[in-house]
Amino acid sequence: MSDSEKTVAPPTTEDKKSSTVEADLTKYKTAAEIVNNVTKKLVELCVEGAKVIDICIEGDKLLEEGTGAVYNKPVKGTKVSKGIAFPTCVSVNNTVSHFSPLASDPQASQILAKDDVVKLHLGAHIDGFAAVSAETVVVGASAENPVTGRRADVLKAAWTAAEIAMRTVKVGNKNWAVTEAVGKVTSAWDCKPVEGMLSCQHTQNVIDGKKRIILNPNETQKREFETVTFVEGEVYGIDILVSTGEDGKARVEESRTTIHQRDSTITYQLKMKTSRAVFSEVQKKAGAFPFNVRCLEDEKRARMGLQEAVQHSLVKPYDVVYTPPNTFVAAFHFTIALLPGGPSMITLPPIWYKPELIKTEKELEDEELKALLARNLRESKKSKKKKAAKNEVEAGDDAKET
Repeated sequence: MSDSEKTVAPPTTEDKKSSTVEADLTKYKTAAEIVNNVTKKLVELCVEGAKVIDICIEGDKLLEEGTGAVYNKPVKGTKVSKGIAFPTCVSVNNTVSHFSPLASDPQASQILAKDDVVKLHLGAHIDGFAAVSAETVVVGASAENPVTGRRADVLKAAWTAAEIAMRTVKVGNKNWAVTEAVGKVTSAWDCKPVEGMLSCQHTQNVIDGKKRIILNPNETQKREFETVTFVEGEVYGIDILVSTGEDGKARVEESRTTIHQRDSTITYQLKMKTSRAVFSEVQKKAGAFPFNVRCLEDEKRARMGLQEAVQHSLVKPYDVVYTPPNTFVAAFHFTIALLPGGPSMITLPPIWYKPELIKTEKELEDEELKALLARNLRESKKSKKKKAAKNEVEAGDDAKET
């Protein structure tokens, strides 16, 4: 039989599954490249005298432009949804996260000062597959003028914790392994993970999935938080937030909440006409993803309409939280996929952070964690073969003994 006459076997379920994962991964990585390009520009804007609100607005504008330039051809006759997966937030010093003021807010006049610890947090999605990233910048720091003191401690603690988390979110491990490892790492620099911060599973149109990791849980959270096991094919957004505070506790203060997200699991018929109009606008503009009130047509009407939606849990607020004054918070957020070949980073490495910019006298002492840190994120094919061969030899020895 000639090659042309040979019967081609139909694709198996596994083939189809692998093809789907690869197609989804391409969308995830396209979103990640957009986020990385935007972050590069925002890092350049983090200079003394820059207005926080201007950086937030520029970030969202660049995310829209970046996603608007790709996937413009319909797929199977359907237009591909794309856009912002997490609005640009710029949280300074002891502000933990979600700070993105409106022009009408009292905090809209906040400007960056030398030595400010600035956390940039943003995300984009293609067809609902989201890449979310965060990194920390210190204003005015350089190799000649490195970050020192508690700022350096918290930055080194947060980045080392992120690297350990990358290697602990792996198939077969449980979420508590990440919680424990991050807690151990940060203690080396006398820092604490921010209490109760969550990392969540990602799926299409979902960045707050049910499988979650918690940092620095309180006693109630330890008792009630669900234990989960990481499984091949899953994607996670890992949020590492670390504080120089003694206990990592954070609280809501007077800053107005500007970031919200529709909760697709809740149904309720809104009573007010304004609320219904605003909720409809939210669904059209943001879909399932978080949004800033700034993106809605009429800010005053939006705030009124969102009140009823929040009251009945149709929309959830992302409150701005703070650690105590004179503390610092550093953050790194990455998106990671658990593929057949091992964990694979979707988002790219931080742009600003480099070892030569950080000068701290403390170092990681735990030998087990240091060994984990020295490992590659993914095992090479050669080491996998060695391990398989070793297992075969051990199995043969066991058989002889029996």
